[in-house]
Amino acid sequence: MSAGKPLIGVTTSRRSGWRIYPLIALNVWLAGGRSTRWVAGSDADIDAVDGIIIGGGDDISPDLYGGRLVTSARLDPDRDALEHDMVLAAFERNKPVLGICRGSQMLNIALGGSLHQDAYATYASSDQIRTILPRKTVCLEPDTRLAGVAGAAPMKVNALHTQAVDLLGRGLRVAARDTGGMIQAIERVSEPFAIGVQWHPEHLFYAHRQMGIFRALVAAAAACRDATPQLPEVDATI
Repeated sequence: MSAGKPLIGVTTSRRSGWRIYPLIALNVWLAGGRSTRWVAGSDADIDAVDGIIIGGGDDISPDLYGGRLVTSARLDPDRDALEHDMVLAAFERNKPVLGICRGSQMLNIALGGSLHQDAYATYASSDQIRTILPRKTVCLEPDTRLAGVAGAAPMKVNALHTQAVDLLGRGLRVAARDTGGMIQAIERVSEPFAIGVQWHPEHLFYAHRQMGIFRALVAAAAACRDATPQLPEVDATI
């Protein structure tokens, strides 16, 4: 590994990113990396970073996946465009990606997937919980990379979302579901490393299993910088 901490580009909303970004930056730092914040309209230079985090925030425009417009939804088209392009550019350059909540959904959409716009209408038996506290149970799929880095046992997570992944994008697989069957995490099968989680691990920095997700991203980013395979480095963090 070359000298210096891997640099992670983090996308946030212009409206609420001021309170979310410091938490994500703390998690990246605890995992051994450093970060820089991107918002729509800023100079987001993907070639200057070793990996990216697509953060949480407003709903994604249904125009990107063929859904219908919900009048109550709060949208941010400029951010949608930035993050959609960032995901595709990251994969073109073999850079790792972590998607958080909205970011997990954007990871899926950028690769051709779709969303349930009203997730709890589709999954009526899923616990409709909205809190930053870890109150929701998710079950990790066996033999997935997420189960490797965060542990295979069911875990308690937080939940702030109303949408969820429906049809999977290219090269992705389900990594976790809640007790009602709703998809809670996805991951890329092959290089480069990519995981999307529907919850907010940045709020759970005190939990070893959640920190494993950030450690995996930073390990993959270090491998990307050194032009070496990422997945073996991620597996070495287990």
